Amino acid sequence: MKTILYPGSFDPVTLGHMDIIQRASSLADRLLVAVLINPNKTGMFPPQERVEMLQEACAEIQNVKVIMFTGLLADLARREQVQAIIKGVRGVIDLENETTMARANKQLGGGLETLLLPSSSKVEHISSTLVREIAAFHGNVDEYVPACVACRLRER
Repeated sequence: MKTILYPGSFDPVTLGHMDIIQRASSLADRLLVAVLINPNKTGMFPPQERVEMLQEACAEIQNVKVIMFTGLLADLARREQVQAIIKGVRGVIDLENETTMARANKQLGGGLETLLLPSSSKVEHISSTLVREIAAFHGNVDEYVPACVACRLRER
């Protein structure tokens, strides 16, 4: 069974994330979407709520499993018997950052490969930061996030 790991903070999950999830799910038997718990950061949504939003947004994608994790990504990949990590890239800055992380994960993970998947042009401008800023000023985020996320953002 081929397992691909898609890690991130997903704070909140966006249509850009969903684009990567949908495309990556077709490449593996199992896509493990892992929500990072970073004790040094306070997110807009607590990790458990991010997991819930992802589970709801991914409910119709049969081979997706959503989990939380803390620690080294290479350790999680080893524990879950992952064949590759997948990361979405929107542009040159993402490419540079993800390439650096890919090299570290390959070294730490005993040769673990990272697949860099370019964002689709229709969602490449979307980021969680952009969504949080729009939501903070009570703007409409419907075109940037799944409906379940838009509802939670309006509640906040």
